Amino acid sequence: MPIRELTIRGLVLGALLTVIFTASNIYLGLKIGLTFASSIPAAVISMAVLRLLDRQRAGGSGILENNMVQTQASAAGTLSSIIFVLPGLLMIGYWQGFPFWPVVAICGAGGMLGVLFTIPLRRALVTGSTLPYPEGTAAAEVLRAGSGGADGLGGESGLKALVTGSLVSAGFSLLSGGFRLLGDSASVTFAVGSSIFRLSTGFSLALVGAGYLVGIGGGLAMLLGAVLSWGVAVPVLTAITPHPAGVSLAAFATGIWSHKVRLIGAGTIAIAAVWTLLTLVGPVTAGLRAAFKASARGPATAATEDQTDRDLSPRVIMLLGSALLLCLLATFAAFLWHGAAGLGASAGSIVGIAIVCVVFCTLFGFLVAAACGYMAGIVGSSSSPISGIAIVAVLLVSLVLLGLDMAGLLPAAFDANGRMLAIGSVLFVTAAVLAAATISNDNLQDLKTGQLVGATPWRQQVALLVGCVVGAMVIPPVLNLLYNAYGFTGALPRPDMDPARALAAPQALLLSTLARGIFLHQLDWTMVLIGVALGAVLVVVDAIMRRRGQALPVLAVGIGLYLPPTVSVTLVIGALLSWAIGRVLAKREGPLATAHADPMLDAKRRRGVMLASGFIVGESLMGVAIAALIGGTGREDVLALVGPGFASASEWLGAAAFVVVCAGFVRMILRR
Repeated sequence: MPIRELTIRGLVLGALLTVIFTASNIYLGLKIGLTFASSIPAAVISMAVLRLLDRQRAGGSGILENNMVQTQASAAGTLSSIIFVLPGLLMIGYWQGFPFWPVVAICGAGGMLGVLFTIPLRRALVTGSTLPYPEGTAAAEVLRAGSGGADGLGGESGLKALVTGSLVSAGFSLLSGGFRLLGDSASVTFAVGSSIFRLSTGFSLALVGAGYLVGIGGGLAMLLGAVLSWGVAVPVLTAITPHPAGVSLAAFATGIWSHKVRLIGAGTIAIAAVWTLLTLVGPVTAGLRAAFKASARGPATAATEDQTDRDLSPRVIMLLGSALLLCLLATFAAFLWHGAAGLGASAGSIVGIAIVCVVFCTLFGFLVAAACGYMAGIVGSSSSPISGIAIVAVLLVSLVLLGLDMAGLLPAAFDANGRMLAIGSVLFVTAAVLAAATISNDNLQDLKTGQLVGATPWRQQVALLVGCVVGAMVIPPVLNLLYNAYGFTGALPRPDMDPARALAAPQALLLSTLARGIFLHQLDWTMVLIGVALGAVLVVVDAIMRRRGQALPVLAVGIGLYLPPTVSVTLVIGALLSWAIGRVLAKREGPLATAHADPMLDAKRRRGVMLASGFIVGESLMGVAIAALIGGTGREDVLALVGPGFASASEWLGAAAFVVVCAGFVRMILRR
């Protein structure tokens, strides 16, 4: 019988899931600087929906069709990482919004190039490799269990858990962010002598879900970062910095944290990300060498006849790659021309610089795509140091432009308006590199899933290319909605907006600060170097702990320093819930752990993952919906049922409701 694999209904369903999860990831990424993997939730939804559409068809062929849906939708969890760079163009004042076609072009072309870059590496890094690819293997297990009827993992019950979590989270978000009946955070600022401290937490269910998925290791590392930030750095700096007259304790402490402590966090993030890259240089180099040798030998004759080992043809790769590079060239040229308009730059010089940018994206993008694909096989896509790739890209692009400037090849337009065009160009080119890097992570994970379930590689590559296009079309309108409704830290669309409700966009703020500091010599290098030194100490501690079988995620510590405590502490709450639930389930399993594992306990663990994913999806989509209302009406309080005088009561109500929902979350997972 013919086996369904790449089908019209699967592409449509994959496109719908890509839209949903892209919007969710954009909101979450701008809020906390993290995104969640969408492959497993997409696989669960696909199995449930397609089973409802075709109950009469045997399950044996469904696994391949479901795999194509999750492959396409997985682009949502990766391409949305472009938000780690693009908001920086608003923070430096280059853009006043997100223009549709430039954003679509940079996201779509960069992402699709990431797919093409990793195709020649598939046989060496996936088929003929022992790399574990943790997320890809997990997705394959979900698909196998779902097709086999194990409803505790996939199918209707998994979908029910995802929908339940989504509805609860969306309702909570509507009551807090929309109606303002529930507070979204609580904090206490106090002084001990001349030092200022703050205790705070948020009431976001999306952050609880993210913390649950991050786990106890990453959660405690973020808590350490928050303690170093508000328990050490802010008290010390407020003690040695004169307190301006008429400024409240809270405002003074927040200013010190924003302008000084966050730079310490940036230095820690930078050293942690670069160190992670350095530790992987050996394995990545060996893997790439093996990949190129395998490509030079060419596939075996049997492999060329095997549908499960066929990639897109070299002709298609060359034609599509050439078209994408021309698209990037036109996009870079249009971006530069817009910034240089009226400043005397010639068309020839603009095109020449655009060509240099394309060459950089091609060479560095291929190396980064290959390296990221290999790193994904070692540590997984979620743990791959994409922040480090972005930092390195910003530094290299800045050096390229500074080199052109020293050679006298940059037009005067790059020196005008505080060198805004130069800074903006660095961020825009980095966005293309980041898109290629994140999709290369995803592509090889998906190909690993396909290898385990017997899928056709070239069909998966087509599905992921479609996912890149759909995701790229979704990103600019969602970004504009969120920007006009909430604004970003350091970039508010209207002067009357509340900065406290702005989305943090931590990576974009870090990269724009780094690029601006390089070109304008305005970076507070003292704070950055303190962060680098702290990161170096933490790296040494991590190395010592690893010898004892433990680890300290240094990057997570830096993120805890960098993020507001209302974010990092709430993530820790989710991580602690994950740890506590895991302990209870392990205790229940008892002697079964080494012999006959209880499938019901396995189902409970997976139910927790689906509920946590639902928390993220529900709040994120409600946040986008509320943003649409705010953007349409121009009023931040368009849904508010109470005024500012209710703020104190809403904090207590929010705390109580948050505790109740968390208790219900635990009970739903552990119920017998």
